[in-house]
Amino acid sequence: MKLSTLGLASIVALATLPGAACAQLAFNVGAVSDYRYRGISQTRLKPAVQGGVDLAAGGLYVGAWASSIKWIKDVGGDAGVEVDIYGGYKGEAAGLSYDVGVLSYQYPSNKLSPSANTTEIYGALTFGPVTGKYSHAVTNTFGAPDSKNSTYLDLSATFDLGFASFTPHVGYQKYKGPVAGVASYTDYALTLSRDFNGLVASAAIVGTDANKSFYSSPVNGKELGKAGIVLGVKYNF
Repeated sequence: MKLSTLGLASIVALATLPGAACAQLAFNVGAVSDYRYRGISQTRLKPAVQGGVDLAAGGLYVGAWASSIKWIKDVGGDAGVEVDIYGGYKGEAAGLSYDVGVLSYQYPSNKLSPSANTTEIYGALTFGPVTGKYSHAVTNTFGAPDSKNSTYLDLSATFDLGFASFTPHVGYQKYKGPVAGVASYTDYALTLSRDFNGLVASAAIVGTDANKSFYSSPVNGKELGKAGIVLGVKYNF
């Protein structure tokens, strides 16, 4: 099944559920000066264009999101885009908000062995402005051999400063398998964003303590996890 068909099928399935008359469909398009995923550049420190679609009905949601990338081709594969397909359920209990779901990262025709395609299950809890999230890979992780059961732990918060939102974040990517010693790392980000009636502008300081040799571009040798400033703009409609 083609990815576009899979994403459409998920949205159609949700739209047919009871109560779907109250479903909300949302789209977003945008661009960033550097696509950083868990602190690591996916675009060789270059800009990326991105966009997605989300459908929510009650606590249920499904969505798809895509971004241009460079890293697959840089390591000898053949994919210039990442497509994420996800679904889950959000709710509240005992004063906590929760979110559980599954997320599949797809790199069409990536031709890497092991494949770069990765699927994770996740769970998040939010109390006040603070959110903790745990992600667990049920496949090999982004092409690393024997890396099933790798994990990512994410702690973030969102504060309204009046003129903008401030979001600090710290995360830890733990790999399993033979690359665990060099591939595991901590990342951080400090992000300011402001919503101008649907147009969201952001600026973030992003960095990691990732192994410089392991996380360097094979094309130009640039360190992909080094600290830097990432600018972004996104329009929600």
